[in-house]
Formats: sequence, C-alpha cells, structure tokens
Amino acid sequence: MTGLDSWYAYMKSHDRAALWDLLHPDAVFESPVVHTPQRGRDITFKYLASAEKVLGGPGFTYVGEWRSDNGAVLEFKAMIDGIEINGVDIISFDGEGRITHFKVMVRPLKAINMLHRLMAEQLAAAQS
Repeated sequence: MTGLDSWYAYMKSHDRAALWDLLHPDAVFESPVVHTPQRGRDITFKYLASAEKVLGGPGFTYVGEWRSDNGAVLEFKAMIDGIEINGVDIISFDGEGRITHFKVMVRPLKAINMLHRLMAEQLAAAQS
C-alpha cells in the first residue's frame, strides 16, 4: 500500500491511529490560515484530525488527483452551511510512505473565513 493509498484509507475510516502512523515524526503542515508552517507529528496530527472533523463529512469529495514520484496534489470540494469549498491538498511522502509535508490551499475567501472559524473552534475543543 502506498502512502497515498493509506491517506485515502484514513479518509474513509477516520481511524486516528492510522493517521498517526501515516505521519513522519518531522512532518510539516501548512494551513491556508496560519502564517507559519506547523512542524512535527503532534501538531500536524492535531490539524489534520481537526480538518477531517470539520471537512470530512458526507459533503466532502476528492475530484482530481495528480501524482509525482514522492507525492500528490488532491483537489477537493466540500459543502458546509451552504458554502462550497474548493481546495487542494499537496502531500509529500518519504520512501516508507509516511507524510512528510502536507499543504492545504482553499478558495473562495468566504470559505477560508468559515474554515478559519470552524478550525479554531475544533482545535480549541481538542485542547479541552
């Protein structure tokens, strides 16, 4: 199973242990709303698990995929509260199939603003 196959399996199963295992210890996460890259497995896990809770419902679907030797760009669409979200996940993998870098880009602006609010709420709830 490739790293990308493991990512798709996680998105179907929502298995947090599988997500943890998929992340390289030095993974980096880049958010569309946080200026600085978030470094390390712990923080990357928190962001990706929270994003899956916010976005990963029945209105989420991947609609495009472009692969390279060590990564992929996955275009997604989601609908939350009547707002269509369009974005891409840019994922890099190491030789063992673990995620080393995960960057998210989102459009339009009202979707970014809504995601910023929902992600802040989800991350705050995860801290409790």
